[in-house]
Order: sequence, then structure tokens, then C-alpha cells
Amino acid sequence: MSLYEYRESQALERQDASFYGLIMAAMRRADDVNIVKLRTCWPEVWAELRQRYDAPGGLLPGEEE
Repeated sequence: MSLYEYRESQALERQDASFYGLIMAAMRRADDVNIVKLRTCWPEVWAELRQRYDAPGGLLPGEEE
């Protein structure tokens, strides 16, 4: 890691992103090695991300915007 990445983490923290929102964002950006780690730690988050990714507008059945 680098000073740039540390400062980037500070900027993300100031955006008031939720924990799971950050995890999903990390999953979207992860390389092959890190996606395995993230999926292992948070399988339910990965499952929801995949469902929402394939759903129109990210809405799951029964949800309204």
C-alpha cells in the first residue's frame, strides 16, 4: 500500500459511505486474488451484489425505488 491509498481511504471515509457499500465497491474493483478473499469473508454481500448487478436498476423483486 502507499500514502496515496491511505489518503484515498480518508477521502472515502468523509463521503459517509456505509460499510457494506464500501465492501461492494471493493468487490467491484478487486483483482482475482482479492475477490476470492472478499467473497470468502462476505459471501452474503457477494450474493446480493450479483443479484443487484443483474437486476434492472439494481432493484430486487418487490422493491421500489
